Amino acid sequence: MSNLAIDYDDVVAAHRRLEGIAHRTPVLRSTTADDLVGAALHFKAEHLQRIGAFKFRGGYNAINQFDAAQKAAGVIAFSSGNHAQAIALSARLHGIRAVIVMPEDAPAIKIAATRGYGAEVVLYDRYTQDREALGRELAEAEGLTLIPPFNHPHVMAGQGTAAKELFDEVGELDTLLVPLGGGGLLSGCATVARARYPHCRVIGVEPEAGNDAQRSLASGEIVSIATPRTIADGAQTQALGSLTFPVLRECVDDIVTVSDAELVHAMSFMAGRMKQFIEPTGCLAAAAALSGRVAVEGQRVGIILSGGNVDLNRFAELIQGAKE
Repeated sequence: MSNLAIDYDDVVAAHRRLEGIAHRTPVLRSTTADDLVGAALHFKAEHLQRIGAFKFRGGYNAINQFDAAQKAAGVIAFSSGNHAQAIALSARLHGIRAVIVMPEDAPAIKIAATRGYGAEVVLYDRYTQDREALGRELAEAEGLTLIPPFNHPHVMAGQGTAAKELFDEVGELDTLLVPLGGGGLLSGCATVARARYPHCRVIGVEPEAGNDAQRSLASGEIVSIATPRTIADGAQTQALGSLTFPVLRECVDDIVTVSDAELVHAMSFMAGRMKQFIEPTGCLAAAAALSGRVAVEGQRVGIILSGGNVDLNRFAELIQGAKE
């Protein structure tokens, strides 16, 4: 595994950096959910993390390792929202400047929160503009250090601390279900699972409309797609990263997809039965279990609830639309 971007020691080091800074989010249980699928489900509540998503872990871990020159110049990131907030807050905690490139159609709550943390927001059209090119141009022009949302070893290691905490609390699991966009969270969590419990089945879950990772693992090379149209805005990535893909190829057992309708059903269940407010992307892993896309009967299952940043009106609209 030494040829991969990160190893378990990197995650352990990240966890030390985050101690006392990131929230140690709870692991939630639901008898109703267990009965529905015939399994013991353990929900890692990363929607209760700082900035409302797991992304704080990776963002803070990356900025915490800046040298003096990088801190003096500041940081730039491109993100649909949660990585934006993670970098904005982490930069504020370190007392450095942050510039965030965000899609103009990102949830208003995410744009407002990013600005609220003190970052400068630059908006772009996600369907016609290249956010990576825009980010690199600004970074070069202003001497900023670019931290991408997933294709960065410090980000990947930081995200893996969510799985480390889950295993620390509940012990061995038969299956670990993890939301999947660009692969930062999944690569970090899979690295932990392989080191701690090699027999644990690790499965990534992406939106049906954006199954680039599923196709990439099947073909053995990174497959790029057009920006997928899905309510899971945090997983509207076009391709895996050059660093995340090798980790997924070596450490992940399978990748499955769920539909937007299944995401809404999971959101409704989490809110109605478990009193948890989860954004569509944050429900990817939960939807895979609750919809039966992954067979989990008789197993101990870990589920990462990755975020809860969704506009209240949009949440209500989605849930209402799902009612028969």
